[in-house]
Amino acid sequence: MAKKAPRRTAQRILEAALDLFNRFGEPNVSTTLVAGELNISPGNLYYHYPAKEELINKLYEGYEAELNELLHASEGVHDVEDAWFFMHSLFELIWRYRFLYRDLNDLLSKNRHLETQFQLVLENKARAIRQLIAGLSRAGHLEIDAREVGTLAHSMVVVLTYWLSYEYVRNPREALEPAHAQGALMRGGQHTLHLLAPYLGAEQRRHLLTLSNAYGAEDAATGGNAPGKPGNVTSPVDMAA
Repeated sequence: MAKKAPRRTAQRILEAALDLFNRFGEPNVSTTLVAGELNISPGNLYYHYPAKEELINKLYEGYEAELNELLHASEGVHDVEDAWFFMHSLFELIWRYRFLYRDLNDLLSKNRHLETQFQLVLENKARAIRQLIAGLSRAGHLEIDAREVGTLAHSMVVVLTYWLSYEYVRNPREALEPAHAQGALMRGGQHTLHLLAPYLGAEQRRHLLTLSNAYGAEDAATGGNAPGKPGNVTSPVDMAA
C-alpha cells in the first residue's frame, strides 16, 4: 500500500493558522506563534507567506470558494426542509472559518482586500436568499409582496453575518468553544429561518416549528452535536429515509 504523500508546508501553515485564529482570534495570533505550532522557523513561514495579511487572504480565498459553491444550492430549495438544511450548511461553513466573523470589523479596518471582497460576500448571500425565497414562492409555500423580498433577504443576511458576535457577547468565555458553539449555531439557523415564518403557508410554518422543536430537543440532549446541525450536518430528508 503506497504511503500517503506528506502535506506541503504551505498547506500545513494554512491549517495551523486557521486553527489558531479560530481558537484565539486573529488579532491575538502572530506568525511567530503559527511557526512555533508547526515547529518550523519563522523564516520558513515567511518564505510561503511573507506577511500575515497574505496568510489571512489565502484562508479567505478558501472560505470564498466553499461559500460560492454552497450558495448555488439555494436554487434547489423548494420547501422548509430544504431551507433548513441549506441554512445550517451555511452556519457550518461560518463555524469552520469563524475567525473571519469573530473579528470581522477589526479585519476589515486593516485589510483592504477583505474590505472589498466581503462586500461581495454580502451581495452573494443576499442573492442566494432571494433565490431561496423565490423557490419557496414558486412551490406555493410562501407569499410575499415583491417589494419586501429585498428587505427580508438583507435581514436574513444580517443575522447570518453577526450571529456569532451576538453569541460571543452573551457568553464571551465559552460561546465559541467547541462544546458550546454548535448550540449557538443551531440557534442562529433557527432565528434566521424564522424571519420567513410570517410569509409561509400554515402547513410549512407548522413544519418549521416542528423542526425547530425537534432539533432543539436533540441539541439539548446531545450537547449541541445532534444530526442535521453544524458539526454533523444531515439532511432531515435523509434522516427520514
